Order: sequence, then C-alpha cells, then structure tokens
Amino acid sequence: MRTLRDARIGSTVKVVKLHGEGALRRRIMDMGITKGVEIYVRKVAPLGDPFELRVRGYELSLRKADAEMIEIE
Repeated sequence: MRTLRDARIGSTVKVVKLHGEGALRRRIMDMGITKGVEIYVRKVAPLGDPFELRVRGYELSLRKADAEMIEIE
C-alpha cells in the first residue's frame, strides 16, 4: 500500500482510498481530499512535516500523520 507520505515532490498522485474513521476522516474529506481526486505534491518542509499540496486548485498543508491515512496510486 502506497500512501501520500511516500509521494515525491513534484509528482501528481490520485487518491484511491481514505483510511481512518470518525472525525479525522471527516476532516480530511472536508479539506477536499476524496476518492479519485488528484493531488500535486508541491513541497515538503525541511524536517518532513508538513507537506504542501495542491488539491482542487488551492494550497493545503497536511501533517505526516494525516498523509499516512491517504492511499494513492
């Protein structure tokens, strides 16, 4: 299983599945990250946390722990 945390800087990936449950999963979905959406990995902070992403035309910062719950292809 490949997660968003494994994605390289400058790559565009597609969301296959969201893991997690309850409020955490809902928060990720509220940010616009849903099954089938494409995510461009723009930057990663020097210590690896957070990720800067482009989702549905806007910029989003996401923690490593949250990125591990997003399965990609």
